Amino acid sequence: MNASADTIPSTQPSDPDSPPDVAPLRDYLRSVLLGKEDRIDLVIACLLSRGHLLLDDLPGTGKTTLAKAIADGIHGRLSRVQCTPDLMPADITGFSMFNQKSREFEFHPGPVFADVMLADELNRTTPRTQSALLEAMAERQVTIDGNPHPLSPTFIVIATQNPIDSHGAYPLPEAQLDRFAIKLRIGYPDREAQRQILQREVRDSNGANNGEDRKASSPLSLNDLQRLQQKAQSVAVHPRVADYLIDLVEASRADESVELGVSPRGMMCWQAIAQAWAMLKGRDFVTPTDVADVAQPVLSVRLLTRGETVDNAIDRIMNSVPAPEYK
Repeated sequence: MNASADTIPSTQPSDPDSPPDVAPLRDYLRSVLLGKEDRIDLVIACLLSRGHLLLDDLPGTGKTTLAKAIADGIHGRLSRVQCTPDLMPADITGFSMFNQKSREFEFHPGPVFADVMLADELNRTTPRTQSALLEAMAERQVTIDGNPHPLSPTFIVIATQNPIDSHGAYPLPEAQLDRFAIKLRIGYPDREAQRQILQREVRDSNGANNGEDRKASSPLSLNDLQRLQQKAQSVAVHPRVADYLIDLVEASRADESVELGVSPRGMMCWQAIAQAWAMLKGRDFVTPTDVADVAQPVLSVRLLTRGETVDNAIDRIMNSVPAPEYK
């Protein structure tokens, strides 16, 4: 597939309230997770699109480190839940308890009442507890005892799971997966990055406080993040690019090897990620290349195939739809 960005019409609206630069956040995350620049850009695109992130990778590759760095980079409140089979829904959302003194029920908020929630090994907890996140991820609120409780406007779930060790795990249902914007595999760092990791470990063990220094160097606030998210939402999508995206979505549903294609919610996630990706590339309009660049992480979390690998299905779907050209 060959998509050209040079011939797509551009609009340059004036923005008197220019949002902050995303570069400091990118630099900070790259300083924490070494040698993964391409993964970091996708993580930031997910954050700017107000999407949720699923990290599907082996232990020790930096999944938890990345989640903590995201919270630090936006100066947000982080909550962490270690998912186990005995975890209950109230351990996620919170619960009401009767106060003997006031003779009233008091609400005790759970870990979803944070800016960034890390659900470590989400597939280790039961489907009942997994479902406690559905409303929070889709609507950014939870309903307890019939009362809705709004969450932070910047609320994001970063969930991790180990794709290898499936003993005692509960696979995430399709309804849960479709609420994640993208799925990423960080992978092992290259040799040079591993050398830097060892050197940094030696410096930190000698008393250097590099983690706090990196955090202080990131000037983004939660308010900055919201302004950047608003800017990403305003990135223009030409009707031809929208038609290209719809063609790809319909191709995923019509593919014989795909049992479950992209839903309308997945289509909206795809467009939002493409808008954020275009913004990271310094443009205020989406190109077919942007749509193609983010296809793999967007589709890998929501396509259900009949025996074929998801990556092969994605490649075939993307190659089956010609990208639009502009004159």
